[in-house]
Amino acid sequence: MLEHREREARTRPRPRPHLDPLAALRTPGDPPCDVYLTGPVYLDIILTGLDSAPVRGTESWARGMGSSPGGVANMATALARLGLRTSLAAAFGDDHYGEYCWDALEQGEGIDLGPSRRVPGWHSPVTVSMAYEGERTMVSHAHEPPAADAAGIAATPPARAAVASLAPGTRDPWIARAARAGTRLFGDVGWDETGRWDLDALPDLAHCEAFLPNAQEAMRYTRTTCPRAAAHALTERVPVAVVTLGAEGAYAVDGRTGETAVVPAIEVEALDPTGAGDVFVAGFVTGTLAGWPLADRVAFAGLTAALSVQEFGGSLSAPGWTEVAAWWRRVRDYGPQDPAALARYAFLDSLRPPLPAAARPWPLRRAVPTIGFRSTV
Repeated sequence: MLEHREREARTRPRPRPHLDPLAALRTPGDPPCDVYLTGPVYLDIILTGLDSAPVRGTESWARGMGSSPGGVANMATALARLGLRTSLAAAFGDDHYGEYCWDALEQGEGIDLGPSRRVPGWHSPVTVSMAYEGERTMVSHAHEPPAADAAGIAATPPARAAVASLAPGTRDPWIARAARAGTRLFGDVGWDETGRWDLDALPDLAHCEAFLPNAQEAMRYTRTTCPRAAAHALTERVPVAVVTLGAEGAYAVDGRTGETAVVPAIEVEALDPTGAGDVFVAGFVTGTLAGWPLADRVAFAGLTAALSVQEFGGSLSAPGWTEVAAWWRRVRDYGPQDPAALARYAFLDSLRPPLPAAARPWPLRRAVPTIGFRSTV
């Protein structure tokens, strides 16, 4: 049955984005891939509408539930929905969870899974995310894929850019190879569980064009007490540093030009913050590859992240150009707006090709797919 579904899937047309932000820059000699990603893919089960965090010894009821590919799939989906040709290398179990995630990414989002592989007999990783009061609690279960299968993931394809997930004490050979091939690398990082917070323990940072930590991570790595000071200190290691400040927005520095950008956050009613950081990185990468000024890149990244927290789940919540267009028309057409805030996003009017016509009402709510139901479309 699985082989039949794979044959059938190859005959279906892939989804096409509403806007190609690199259309004016593409040439016949370009690599087929805009952005390459690698990492673990989880099946995310998202529970929303909880009144509070689960309490030991009690039963909690959620008013909403959805499921979607998670982990590195959050960023892959965000990039694909913004019109970038995205290639993902990951291990997928041959269970129903893995089959669902593979179909959702390849057929649902148009992501190239050519570098990925299925691992026979391997249990797909699962995360249950519980969202409440703008926060989240997660419980995960995973097994390491067999070493032979993990090593069998295809070599890094030629790509304009790649996002590298940096981990202390780890050097990933593919990152250096990609840099030598001319791929532009963007460094992402998680919490340092070792507690050392040593930039020398991130050797692959030297290959990156930009580094995008949050404020706490940036200050700990640079031994500073101010996010802006941390951003400037990081430019001694990487050309561009972008420090996210949560509800306060983001601050960025280009150490090559001395340019800085301060972009306040957009005030929204947060439903679920899962994957917002991944969406921010995707927005910044999109603007960078399109050649936008630093302030526009940071503003766009913050906008896409803000739109994502208004929806359920990680990859489910990633906005596309239709959502961006609907938001922009909404803020311009309804009620008095701060002229300075409108000017910050005026670059959206100069995009070529232009933003699509927003045919959907605001606020936007994407249908939430759940395992167990099949689409009738």
